[in-house]
Amino acid sequence: MNFDYNRKTIDINKLKRWKKIGNKIAITFGILFFLLVVGWPALQWATEYIWMDSLGFGNVYVTILQSKILLGVIGFILFSFTTYIMLFWIRHAYIRHFEPKQLPPVILNRKISNLIMVAVAIFLGFVGSMIIQGIGWEPALKLLNYATFGKTDPYFNMDISFYMFILPFLQFILYVLLGLSIFFLLLEIGAYSVFHMYKKSRTAQLHMGITLGVIGLLLAGIHVLAPYGTLLTDQVNIFQKSVVHGLSFTDKLINIPKAYLLAAVALIGAIWMIVSLYSGKLEAMLLPIIAYVGLVILGQGASVVVQNFVVSPNEFTREKPFLEQNLKFTRAAYNLDKIQEKEHPGNESLTGEMVERNNLTIDNVRLNDSRPLLDIYNQIQTFRTYYRFNDMDIDRYKINGNYEQVFIGARELSTDDLPAQAKTWVNKNLRYTHGYGVAMSHVNKVTSQGQPEYMMKNIPSEGEFDITRPQIYFGEEPYPNVIVNSKVDEFDYPTGGDNATHRFEAKSGIPLKGLNKLLFAIDSGSFRMLVSDQLTTDSQLLKTRNIMDRVKKIAPFFEYDEDPYIVIRDDGTLVWIMDAYVKAENYPYAEPYERNESYIRNSVKAVVDAYTGEVTFYVADPDDPLLQTYANIFPELLTYEIPEDIKDHFRYPEKLFKTQAKMYGTYHMSNLEVFYNREDYWQFPTEKYFDKDIEMEPYYITMKLPEYDEEEFVLMLPYTPKKRQNMISWIGVRNDGEHYGEMFVYRFPKQKNIYGPQQIENRINQDSVISQQLNLWAQGGSEVIRGNLLAIPIEDTVLYVEPVYIESSNETSLPEVKQVIMAYGDHIVMEETFEKSLDKILEVINPGKKTEDKTESDKPDTEEKEDTGKDKPSQPLLDADELLQEIGDKFTAYREALANGNWEKAGKIMEDIEAILEDTKK
Repeated sequence: MNFDYNRKTIDINKLKRWKKIGNKIAITFGILFFLLVVGWPALQWATEYIWMDSLGFGNVYVTILQSKILLGVIGFILFSFTTYIMLFWIRHAYIRHFEPKQLPPVILNRKISNLIMVAVAIFLGFVGSMIIQGIGWEPALKLLNYATFGKTDPYFNMDISFYMFILPFLQFILYVLLGLSIFFLLLEIGAYSVFHMYKKSRTAQLHMGITLGVIGLLLAGIHVLAPYGTLLTDQVNIFQKSVVHGLSFTDKLINIPKAYLLAAVALIGAIWMIVSLYSGKLEAMLLPIIAYVGLVILGQGASVVVQNFVVSPNEFTREKPFLEQNLKFTRAAYNLDKIQEKEHPGNESLTGEMVERNNLTIDNVRLNDSRPLLDIYNQIQTFRTYYRFNDMDIDRYKINGNYEQVFIGARELSTDDLPAQAKTWVNKNLRYTHGYGVAMSHVNKVTSQGQPEYMMKNIPSEGEFDITRPQIYFGEEPYPNVIVNSKVDEFDYPTGGDNATHRFEAKSGIPLKGLNKLLFAIDSGSFRMLVSDQLTTDSQLLKTRNIMDRVKKIAPFFEYDEDPYIVIRDDGTLVWIMDAYVKAENYPYAEPYERNESYIRNSVKAVVDAYTGEVTFYVADPDDPLLQTYANIFPELLTYEIPEDIKDHFRYPEKLFKTQAKMYGTYHMSNLEVFYNREDYWQFPTEKYFDKDIEMEPYYITMKLPEYDEEEFVLMLPYTPKKRQNMISWIGVRNDGEHYGEMFVYRFPKQKNIYGPQQIENRINQDSVISQQLNLWAQGGSEVIRGNLLAIPIEDTVLYVEPVYIESSNETSLPEVKQVIMAYGDHIVMEETFEKSLDKILEVINPGKKTEDKTESDKPDTEEKEDTGKDKPSQPLLDADELLQEIGDKFTAYREALANGNWEKAGKIMEDIEAILEDTKK
């Protein structure tokens, strides 16, 4: 007996010991779970708030976080509470229906079953919380703070704000609740299918009946809102689309009445099913389901019949009033109703006097192209492997009193390109902290070697501007976080065999002292930050230095253009300007430009100081109701007073312009019948770039509009008719001063042929002299790059210009502008410089003006042939093989000179090649 007693004592002691171990493990896992679920998000929230507050946007972060927490709590309570009630009801039904011996212990044991139900409820509560707060925070804030548009739809007479802010939130709530209810119903069907409880248990029947009633009520709500949705789509049934975007004839006749009828059937059917279920008439439950599904099918069928047999035979007449609203509201959604249309005669009137009158336009014709130019900058103006130009941007400046277009690029630092042995923690975090300066060149001037003519260059920066803060701490590179004002001097720029150093002079970083140091060391996972003796009480952390990431973290509700550009301010500091878009779905009657988005404005310009990282969101369009809504939500986010030296460099963004231009290609048609047939559809032309035909992109030019006396910065794009290549019109937008954002279109006479870009490209290819020279260069081992073809409107005429680059096959070679092709009317010339091409064009067209008083029959045939050049027979090229061999040898010598850095010798060899090619013309 004593043996058994001792054994029991030992077993009890072991159990107690294991229980203690289990408790410790449980506590440990509980602490880890708490740190993971609560601690880590809290750390993230704290560090993000400290960072945002250091930039002056702490209230923006708090507003978003509060809305997410509030909605998260609501979602958690809703999902967890309803889940627990559902599980509790199922357990209760089981206990009432079955004998205790028929049930497993886990159901009978109230404590264990409660723990399981609570755990499941908490899990689904977290799921619901993530859904509600993740998707709903922005719609909820818009709903509570929206501004009205002051414009109503013609059918329901609802303000556009209803469709943009109220309707989406209501639909979101209804669909979330419907999804949750259907999920519960499926679980209940599974639970109550055991021994056919749904037939025998009143408790189960009542439970399922209530769930069905909720589903019916939610379906009814969705159908009540469905008529408003007819104004937002062109889908009239699951098979067909209407010619109208928005309310159509079929929607008005069939779909709207059908929606209300389905709402009534869903509501009545839900009541019917509850009564049938509770009274035990299970077969009767099928009747409302059959009626509902049958009505859905009948409604779709009726829609198909009406669309095919009522609308299609006389579509224009049936849809005419709806087409008018589609046209009107789409134009308003994209600001197309404010575009001024003007006539352009498309004359061939170019003269030397006209060139003189428009010398600023001529002097700013862009010869360099941004893509080849980027390669040149990265080879000539980086000086060290760790510097990089990410992009070349086009802008305009007043230089010596002259208004001039320029190319400008920022020389940024990339620590990824440091030598492997230099990639230490100190170097990457304390020493190599910033890029240095900018490079700038004329858009229309090149050196004798075909390289850009610089206006700002080298390190330290030298040129037309005095840059007071050339250091670039914030830019387009994927910069890591760095610490400034440490004991380590920051690398500034190389100076021969030594390096200049710099100390960060601003106070815009996060001070690394006290709790901040601990929080950000944990946040960045950097133990070195916590223990390094290189840090001082003056040290600051520069966090989120990539400008795109920076603005997205501050204001994630805007969409940002992918092409930021750097600007030199009047005080010599550098800032980045980024275009921010406000976008929305659900503009009634408006055709979407992308997915379901039918409203876009560039209402905000985000400006980031390249040195301090300070961010300012300037309001570019204060009248935009969507922006006013964001201003109501975040009153401290936006700045309305814009400094002149910032405003002077605002550019109308290409993305918005291209979107508007594309929509205008269809919606410029004011005649409803023409609009219905798409008879006058305009499209973007194509051009040859390198060796491929691509869609032409918008481009900035400096030009003088016919109604104005001064040149200005204009973004423009030609149009061609559908499936034709002649230029039918061109669209532009002004960028300067109080006229910023004013759009206009110049139409060419339909009875006159104005060559389009692709027609000019084809004529260049067909020109025997030009194509022969381009082929000779290509056969000599070099790559011939055809740059962007630019259509330049000058008063009442249009001039085409295309640069030609030549690049050696050597890896270190640089693309060089070696020829300029110019086309005007029926004439095409190619010369070494823009000036020579322009002189040649004027020379070619001038004889025609001298003999303009002669009739066509008075002109000798030979003179006509000389003037036009069309019928002049091409002369065979003598000794072609020897000539090609000679050119090939000279190109080989040319590439060797380039590879050796002997620019002077390379230039002389290229002049010899050009002289040989010039001789072939004679």
